[in-house]
Amino acid sequence: MPESSKNDLLVLSIYDVIDALKIREVGGLLNATFGNATELIISMHALKSGMLRVVQQSLLGSILSNMLLVLGCALLGGGIVHCKKEQVFNKSSAAMNSGLLLMAVMGLLFPAVLHFTHTEMHFGKSELVLSRFSSCVMLVAYGAYIIFQLTNQKNLYSPISEEGTQTEGEGGSADNEEPDISKWESIMWLFILTSLISILSEYLVNAIEGASVAMNIPISFISVILLPIVGNAAEHAGAIMFAMKDKLDISLGVAIGSSTQIAMFGIPFSVVVGWIMGRPMDLNFQLFETATLVMTVLVVAFMLQEGTSNYFKGLMLLLCYLIVAAGFFVHIDPESVRKSLNIHLSSNLQYPGVVYLCASTQL
Repeated sequence: MPESSKNDLLVLSIYDVIDALKIREVGGLLNATFGNATELIISMHALKSGMLRVVQQSLLGSILSNMLLVLGCALLGGGIVHCKKEQVFNKSSAAMNSGLLLMAVMGLLFPAVLHFTHTEMHFGKSELVLSRFSSCVMLVAYGAYIIFQLTNQKNLYSPISEEGTQTEGEGGSADNEEPDISKWESIMWLFILTSLISILSEYLVNAIEGASVAMNIPISFISVILLPIVGNAAEHAGAIMFAMKDKLDISLGVAIGSSTQIAMFGIPFSVVVGWIMGRPMDLNFQLFETATLVMTVLVVAFMLQEGTSNYFKGLMLLLCYLIVAAGFFVHIDPESVRKSLNIHLSSNLQYPGVVYLCASTQL
């Protein structure tokens, strides 16, 4: 069986398992966590190898992919299947995730502004110190969000009816169906399937690296666009599936929740791990990348503020993603960043992939 077919099979199996859990918001949280496992594993490996820009761009690409591509496909698919009505979702949940994403934007924006305005008190150090402090604050905020989500899900995250009122989630026949497997069996299968997907994704990443040289594709396009599409295959399939079942709250929990987890946990966690490893990983994602994230968060926040969904909103998000993809296809790192990569190149010679990727950034 081809690797892509195996990957698709594992993705569908994960969401069959998640659907068996019958817990809307916790299910969305598990979707995001296990779906992001691939990106986090790749990021830790790249961080250990000193590929800081690959870590930054792949995590950024995961956020952009989830917010524009995954959510856009989910809204488009759900809108087409349920074209005779306007799908609704919980505005409170969407607003809270939007707020967390804006907080993440703040955390990434300040180090970038500090760097490009040349207003650092200690050049080269203040930016890194600010990034590490902000990362710790963001991790605390995300931990508090998880606690709040789990302890208040009955009130805040109850499903929304078409009239805009909250329901208890126990009256529908679909929610009363008996799961085929138990909760603990579901969690066990999640661990197994996620591990297999991560292994398959590693082979795909190696193929993408070769394509960057053979096809003369910028490494920024690979890291921000192609790599997250592979890593977000699970979220993509699950979000569309649940949207077509008119379970839009779970779709939002998958797409927006995954973006929130990467922004508020994945990126700060990488900074802290880099701190422990002695790697100068910071929150300065450079001006172009930071501006792209700011615009993406604002666009999605405006799309979700009404608490309703239709296929046109999904189409708009997909078109926005095409613009982002085109932007990164013609984007290369600034000269100062490439010089910085060359300076650290000699210290990373024990990792052949580092030399290869650093050289590719200058395409």
